Amino acid sequence: MPLNIPILLTWLRVALIPLVVGLFYLPSDWMSLQDRNLAATSVFIVAAITDWFDGFLARRWNETSAFGAFLDPVADKLMVAVALLVLVQLDRVDAIIAGIIIGREITISALREWMAQIGATRSVAVSSIGKIKTAAQMTAIPMLLFHDRLFGIDIHFWGEYLLWIAGVLTVWSMFYYLRRAWPLIKEKAGPI
Repeated sequence: MPLNIPILLTWLRVALIPLVVGLFYLPSDWMSLQDRNLAATSVFIVAAITDWFDGFLARRWNETSAFGAFLDPVADKLMVAVALLVLVQLDRVDAIIAGIIIGREITISALREWMAQIGATRSVAVSSIGKIKTAAQMTAIPMLLFHDRLFGIDIHFWGEYLLWIAGVLTVWSMFYYLRRAWPLIKEKAGPI
């Protein structure tokens, strides 16, 4: 396993995931719910920034690796899935939208793994739809973790709105990837 700054940033993102969850289990006499919301939002934002920064540094310093390419999306998917589960438990996100987003992530990860095994990873390379979906998710989740007004704006309302947009883009991008991979799936699956 190579060890460099981009991979360390990815590991930091993985390490921050339990911190986001743990903040909501602190006793209320240690930290008010509003303070926990702010702390969890801050930790999630730091983790999201490391997602952008580790990729930027890996490309800039030419420190890309197969392990980094594997670990980065795993860290992203764990971060999103765990945050959504926390938000469902806090009754801030509908379980249906969380299930759609998490289900898509598992489906596309499995599809990418299978496509890599048959040497066709380019068929399911990240698309612009997927990038917009990720941006909507990574903006919505901290808004839902914050769960308060900011400068008079109902952040939770806008977070829900963005998460539903992310949900629609999630389904759209899943069908996009499946449609691109379908000819190879049919070819490799053979007659049924």
